[in-house]
Amino acid sequence: MKFANGFLIGVAAFGIALAGCQQTPPPAAQAPAATSDSATFDADGTAHITRVVPMPSTVSAEAQKYLEGLTHRNNAGPESLENRRKRTDEWRVKQSAEAKRLFPVKVEETTTAGVKTDIITPLDMPAANKDRVLINLHGGGFNSDSGSLIEGVPIANLAKIKVVSVYYRLAPENPFPAAVDDVVAVYKELLKTYKPKKIGIFGTSAGAILTGEVTAQLKKSGLPLPGALGMFSTSADFSRPSDSRQIFALEGLPGRLEPVDPNKPQPNPYVGSTDPKDPVVSPMFADLKGWPPSLLVTSTRDLLLSDTSLFHLALTKAGVDAQLLVYEALPHAFWYHYELPETTDTLSRMAKFFTDKLGK
Repeated sequence: MKFANGFLIGVAAFGIALAGCQQTPPPAAQAPAATSDSATFDADGTAHITRVVPMPSTVSAEAQKYLEGLTHRNNAGPESLENRRKRTDEWRVKQSAEAKRLFPVKVEETTTAGVKTDIITPLDMPAANKDRVLINLHGGGFNSDSGSLIEGVPIANLAKIKVVSVYYRLAPENPFPAAVDDVVAVYKELLKTYKPKKIGIFGTSAGAILTGEVTAQLKKSGLPLPGALGMFSTSADFSRPSDSRQIFALEGLPGRLEPVDPNKPQPNPYVGSTDPKDPVVSPMFADLKGWPPSLLVTSTRDLLLSDTSLFHLALTKAGVDAQLLVYEALPHAFWYHYELPETTDTLSRMAKFFTDKLGK
C-alpha cells in the first residue's frame, strides 16, 4: 500500500501478533513505488494485494500529520522484553505527566486488596458521583504498562468519577489467570463500599481484553456484575487471528507483518497453557447474556478493528446494550495521543458513556 507521500507497503499472506506485543520493524530501505492497484489470489483464497492509499482528507490536519509521522519510524530491530519495558516505562512517565497537565486530578499511589493501584480523584466531583467508581486496566500487551494514568486521568477528569487504576501482574512471569485474579480481588474489595451497578471497568488493548475476561470470570463465579464496561480496541478470541490483524500492524499501515495461519491459535505468553477457547480467556465463547452496558471503540486502521467489531456483534446478539464507535483512518489506541482532535472527541464520548450508564 502506498501513501501519497510515497510510503509503500506490500501485503501478502497477512499476519500479526497480539495487540500491544512486539512488532517486527519495517525494513530500513524504502520499497519501490507501486504503479497501479492489483490483487491476485491463491487457490485457498489467500490474497496478495497492492493498493495506493492517499492520505485521507476525512481526518483532522493533526491526524494527517500523525499518520505521516508514522511512516518515518525506523527501529533498530526486535527488542528484548527488558528493553521493551524500559522504553514503555519512559514513554508512560512522559505521557502521564502530560495527562495530568491537561486533565488535572489528584493521584494517590496505594494498594487495594494487596494489588498496587493508583487512586485518581477529580478535583471537582459532584455529590451524585461520590458513590460511583471506575476501574481502569492499562494496555501493553499483558507484558508491560503502556497506559495506567494515560487512560485513567482523562476519564476521571472528564467524567468527574473516581478511577482506580490497577497494576495487575504481567506475563510472561505471570500468565493467565494472574491478571484476572488481581482485578477480581480489587473489584471484590470495592464491593465493600460501592454497589456493583455503581462500579465500571474499562481499558484499552490488553486492558480492554482483560475487562471482558474479568466480566466473564465474575459471571462464572456468581458475583454481581459491574454497571458498565468500556472495551477500547479489544479482542475476545485467542483461538484465531481476525481479518484486520492480517492487514494492519500496531501503527496501522506502516510496519512489517509475518504470515499467520488463520486457522490456528498463535503461541502467546499471556495465555500460556490455557485452552485459547476457555470462556474466560476468550469471552467470545462465554455466556454473554446479562452483561452490562458496554462501549467498544476502534478505528479503521486498528489491528483489532475486526476483533472489536466481532465482539460487539456477539454482545448485541446476546441482547446486551452495546455501542460501537469506529473512527476514520487512525491506528490502534490513537486516543493515547492528546494532540489529535479525534482524541478529544473520543475521550469525551468515553466519559459521557459512564456518566450516562453507571448506576442506571
